[in-house]
Amino acid sequence: MPLDHRRLRGPDESQPPALWAAGAEEDEAGAGEGEAAAAPRDPCALRPLFARAGLLSQAEGSAYVELSGGTKVLCAAWGPREAAEPGGTAAAGGGRLACEFRRAPFSGRGARPRPGGAAEREAEREAAAALREALEPAVRLARYPRARLAVSALLLQDGGSALAAAVSAASLALADAGVEMYDLAVGCALCRDPGDPAGPWLLQPGEAEERRAAARLTLALLPALNQVSAVLGGGRGGDPEGWGQALRLGLDGCHRLYPVLRQSLLRAARRRDAAHSA
Repeated sequence: MPLDHRRLRGPDESQPPALWAAGAEEDEAGAGEGEAAAAPRDPCALRPLFARAGLLSQAEGSAYVELSGGTKVLCAAWGPREAAEPGGTAAAGGGRLACEFRRAPFSGRGARPRPGGAAEREAEREAAAALREALEPAVRLARYPRARLAVSALLLQDGGSALAAAVSAASLALADAGVEMYDLAVGCALCRDPGDPAGPWLLQPGEAEERRAAARLTLALLPALNQVSAVLGGGRGGDPEGWGQALRLGLDGCHRLYPVLRQSLLRAARRRDAAHSA
């Protein structure tokens, strides 16, 4: 019988890919639990952050923020443009800031809401509202009367502290677009372990830590002005002193992240100047 060279001959015995995928997930989960048990997490330690501004040529301003552990957010900013249609929120005599938050279909592992479903749309709408609340105090909207600024955040991978990373990335994108701002808005997230209601708060929790957390807190800070632009929290965090401790820890985390974002913005400005002078 002649051989068919147009086809690749497969093995005589094969197994469904889902079988090996399930085993890989179990091995990864077991390895993660073993590492967590062997090396306890320092609650005050910040996850390493990588930020880069000005990497999208199709947008007036852009930024990419990645946290160690897998969180990846890409933001783009446009404007100011004439506000031909109503939308966003307007300051007195100022412009409008419209924010969009979307999750990539491949952003999360495991079970997630159906893409495009009502639950996912509602979650994205709430995240966009929180993003706008955190950014509005940082932007000088009064300098853009009857104008519209737009920010779009795309969550490429959710490894925890996604909203906080989106706040930092969106602030960088606005600054990269040349929008007048009072200061960069720096986001930081915290959570509390349900096994110890009186235990310490964890800075920049991972996705697994957020999923089992008894309480969560996300705040945005304008470090140069020492002004909190947004606070979003909920859960069983203990007494008011516990929430106060979380706020102090989060403010300290924002101040420590601020130099990284500023350096990213300065590097983008130098690259732009070098490209124009070449």
